[in-house]
This record gives sequence, C-alpha cells and structure tokens, in this order.
Amino acid sequence: MQQLDPASERYRVLNSARRFKSSWVELGEELLKVNQDHLYRNWGYESFEDYCTQEVRIKKPTALKLTRAYNYLAQEEPQLLTRQAELNPLPDYRTVDLLRQARQEEQLSGEQYDALRKTALEQARSHTTVLKQFKEMTAADSDPQAERIRHCKAALSATRRLLNSLENLDHLANAYQGPLKELLEILEEETAENEPQGDASGEHHNASQ
Repeated sequence: MQQLDPASERYRVLNSARRFKSSWVELGEELLKVNQDHLYRNWGYESFEDYCTQEVRIKKPTALKLTRAYNYLAQEEPQLLTRQAELNPLPDYRTVDLLRQARQEEQLSGEQYDALRKTALEQARSHTTVLKQFKEMTAADSDPQAERIRHCKAALSATRRLLNSLENLDHLANAYQGPLKELLEILEEETAENEPQGDASGEHHNASQ
C-alpha cells in the first residue's frame, strides 16, 4: 500500500479491507464499485474473484455477500447508512445478507420478513440468533400445513381489507358484501382448524373483534 497514491481508488479499497471488521459497509461499497466498473482490469486482474482473493485477501463468497449486503442497505434501509457518521454499530454483513435473501428472493412472507427485520435491525440481535430465526422460518415454509395456514391468513387479510373498502362504495357493497362475508367465515374456520390450538384461539379472538 505504501507504493499507492492515497487518493486512488485502489488505495481506498485496500484501506477499507484493513478496517473490514469495524467497517464492512465501506468495504462493501468500494467492492461494489470495483465489480460494477470492472476496475480490477485496470489493476492487472482478469476477474473480480482474482482481485478479491489475491489483493484484498477475501474469498469471492464473502465479497459477494458484502456487495449484496451494502446494495440492500442502500436500496431498502438507506437511513441505516447514516449510522457510520453517528458511530452507531451496524448489523453483521451476514445478517444483512439474510435480510436481502428474505426480501429480494421472496423466501419469507411479509409478516415473517418484518419479524426477522425487527430482530436484526431494531433489536440488534447477534447473527447467530437471526440465522436461527431465519432457518426456523424457512423450515416452517417447507411444511405443507404451515404453508396452507400462511396462505389462509393472507387471504383473510385481503378479504378484510376488501370488505372495509367496499363500505365506501355502496353500488358494489350491495352486490358483493354478502359473498365476501361468507368467504371470510370460511377462511376463519379454515385457519382455526389448521393452526395449533394456542394460535387458533388468538386468531379467532382477533377475527371476532
């Protein structure tokens, strides 16, 4: 590094790598730029992977997680990037990449994503805790009964929203409120029958309010 111009992009990337453990966001931003603009070619490397492993000394999977995690923050949680200036700690880059997977690859439902986000960002729990919660959620999705319950709940929410909206549309309410209320009752029964007893009673209580 002593032979490089401190104002150069190459120097900034290496300097970020040295501070990796305390500032993964900066390194993720720099590596994203290197990859998108193919800057590694100007520095004598044939691929982004070669540059990362030989000069920055991190493996390609780690580099991809860093760039994807930074890109996720920039797009989905830009307010968190101000923590760098405020010296507030950010979640582990692996935790942020889990959120990216849940959000962009649609591995979780909206409710599950919100719960995972709360654990990771608002409660600032460890990566191990967030990973465990993520695995439990994705495992539940592979269970046909759990997936059926999730779809029933989604249909319930949509039906309730539609009924509420129809209250302001008299010409449509007269024709469709009856069938929709019947559908709502069927979905409530379906959800209650398939859910564990404790959850079902809570759902029935909420539905009756």
